[in-house]
Amino acid sequence: MKRVLSPSLGSPQGDYDVTGEFLGQAVRVQRIGTASSRRRFVEILRSERDTVDCFGFGGGDIYVVAGGRRYRWRYEYRMALEAGDTPIVDGSGLKNTIERRTIEWLVAEGVVDFAHSRTLIVSAVDRFGMAEAIARQGGETIMGDLIFSLGVPVPLRSERALALVARTFLPVITQCPQSWFYPTGAKQEAIAPRYPRFYEWADTICGDFQYIRRYLAQNLMGKTIITNTTKPDDLQLLRERGVRRLVTSTPDLTLGGRSPGTNVLEALVVALLERRPGDITADDYMATLGAMDWEPRVVDL
Repeated sequence: MKRVLSPSLGSPQGDYDVTGEFLGQAVRVQRIGTASSRRRFVEILRSERDTVDCFGFGGGDIYVVAGGRRYRWRYEYRMALEAGDTPIVDGSGLKNTIERRTIEWLVAEGVVDFAHSRTLIVSAVDRFGMAEAIARQGGETIMGDLIFSLGVPVPLRSERALALVARTFLPVITQCPQSWFYPTGAKQEAIAPRYPRFYEWADTICGDFQYIRRYLAQNLMGKTIITNTTKPDDLQLLRERGVRRLVTSTPDLTLGGRSPGTNVLEALVVALLERRPGDITADDYMATLGAMDWEPRVVDL
């Protein structure tokens, strides 16, 4: 049996340990939240690296991308080195493939008309494939990287503006702990609205669900949310706020109604292909997911 393990800097409340069959292979898929404990995260990597086919780096990123450049988070990269020879992925491979394809699929299926609506991407450097695909649809778009990561209420409205801000700030920001800018541990359980007018402006809200949930506005009547990791109580929260539709780019892989993080799904593909992440192309990811009958999950709320 193959094994995929995602230690996460997030809350343990989202943990699971399930076994399923994927492409004829039995795989154990497990998430262990460390509640922001870097020490515990590293301990898991060290103790499990000889028993795991691929790690998923949960609750954060090793890399972010903007303007065709990749920026490496200093502390998260050092943590990932503790996996030794065992592959470890943060979901970047899928953020540039299925999230881009998700937007194209939603347009082709007539689910979302980005060209004639307003879209908020809470953090474009975190979902670069999705952000590029949305921007190229031609509708009104706000990228909230300054708003929600730095608390500066300045919307970015183009890929060029995002690239300029990224070149200016990311070389410095990525030398700091990522938890300064991304909700981890107990912060994932609390909602602290930040500049709700940007949520209210948008018809569609996209990005990492922990970002979306952390700064969630009270009134989201009729809106669509496009994201990744959700669980059943998240759907109830969105219903209470008036959300019309939820789209997740990662499907429910028999995880009890929870759509897995992109790091988990990418780790699953790496384990199934038995190849190093650097040797796997975007076409390889899509071919494997296609064989697993992948398509976005659309839930009418």
